[in-house]
Amino acid sequence: MSLKKVEYQDLLTEVVALIEKTKYQVVSYANSSLTILFWHVGERILTQNLQNDRGEYGKQIVVTLSRELVKRFGKNYEEKNLWRMIQFVKQFPEIENVVTLSRQLSWSHFLVLIPIKEQPAREFYGKLAFESSFGVRELRKQIEKKTFERIEKADIQLHKDSIIKKGIFKDPYLLDFLELKDGYLENDLESAILKELELFILELGSGFTFVERQKRMIIDGDDFNLDLLFSIVR
Repeated sequence: MSLKKVEYQDLLTEVVALIEKTKYQVVSYANSSLTILFWHVGERILTQNLQNDRGEYGKQIVVTLSRELVKRFGKNYEEKNLWRMIQFVKQFPEIENVVTLSRQLSWSHFLVLIPIKEQPAREFYGKLAFESSFGVRELRKQIEKKTFERIEKADIQLHKDSIIKKGIFKDPYLLDFLELKDGYLENDLESAILKELELFILELGSGFTFVERQKRMIIDGDDFNLDLLFSIVR
C-alpha cells in the first residue's frame, strides 16, 4: 500500500470518527432537551390546573390541551402522554436531578422509572442506569431481577453489625443462571458454580488442559482437594 493511500485511510478514519462523535452528541443533546421539555410541560399543567383542582374540570383541561397540542406538534402530546409528563414531575420533582440524569438517560428510560412507587428504589435504578450507561432493555432487566431489593436485603442482614456500613454491597450476586432450587446447600452452590467454570474453561480451547475437578493431592503429608486442576500446554 502506497504512502498516499495510507495517509488517505488515516484521514478517512479520523473524519468518520469526528462525524460519528458529533452525531452522538447531537442525538444525546436532542434527547436531553426533549426530556427536560416534557418535565416542564408536566410541571406547568400540574401547577396551573391540577394542583388545586383534582376534579373533572382538571381532567377535561388535559383532554382539551392534548387535542390542541396534537394538532400542532404531533402524537407526543396525546392525552396519555400528558398524564405521563404530569406523573414524571410527581416522581422527579427536582428539575436539577432531571437535567443531570437526562444527560445519559432518554425519555424511554424515565418511562421505565416512573411506575416505580418507592422513591429509594426509583433513585437507585436511575443512578444505576446513569452510571452504568444502561440501555432501556438492561434497565428493565435490572428492575425485573430486583437488584435494589437484593442489595437492601443484604444490607439489612449485615446492618445488624454496627461496624459494617449500610450499602457495602454495591453489587448483588445474581446467580439465577445456575438454576438452583430454593433451599439449596452450600455444596450445591459450589457444584453449580464449578460446573459453569468447567464449561467456560473447556470452551477456551487450546493453550491449557483441564485435568480434573476435586483432585485429591497429598502435600507434606496432608490431604488436599483441589476444586479445579488444569495444566498449561507449552
